[in-house]
Amino acid sequence: MAPSPSPDDGTGLAGDTVRRILHVAAALRHHQDEAIAALGLTPAAARALHELDPDHPLPARDLAEQLGCDRSNVTGLADRLEQAGLVERRVDPADRRQKTLVVTGRGREVRDRVGRVMSDSRLLDGLTTAELAALRELVWKVSDGGCPEECGEV
Repeated sequence: MAPSPSPDDGTGLAGDTVRRILHVAAALRHHQDEAIAALGLTPAAARALHELDPDHPLPARDLAEQLGCDRSNVTGLADRLEQAGLVERRVDPADRRQKTLVVTGRGREVRDRVGRVMSDSRLLDGLTTAELAALRELVWKVSDGGCPEECGEV
């Protein structure tokens, strides 16, 4: 284990903290990716499914905007989700030239499971309620200060 920077060394302490945050983020991502793969999804497909509102069909272009990616990427994601039986493409009744993505019954179940995977907090199990509250407050303070609106919630 590397020696901790002196509390008087703000730059070293901040740098060490950033490295630790990146380590925790990587561990969270690893656990999420494993659980998402067990559902038969890629991380991108899981995120796309998670972004879809089961009660409100969405055109692919709107999903692309929500995901912050090119529409051609969403076409591939929608294809995979449709092949897995998680979404269906249906004609939009308001504009018959356009198709919307509709979450199927099976898609709702898998989407709920994806939501649980994205909220998996096992790395925090060793914290007391007070520590968890303090960590949440600090993370909220940091994330609120540097994330533009486009970052959204993950």
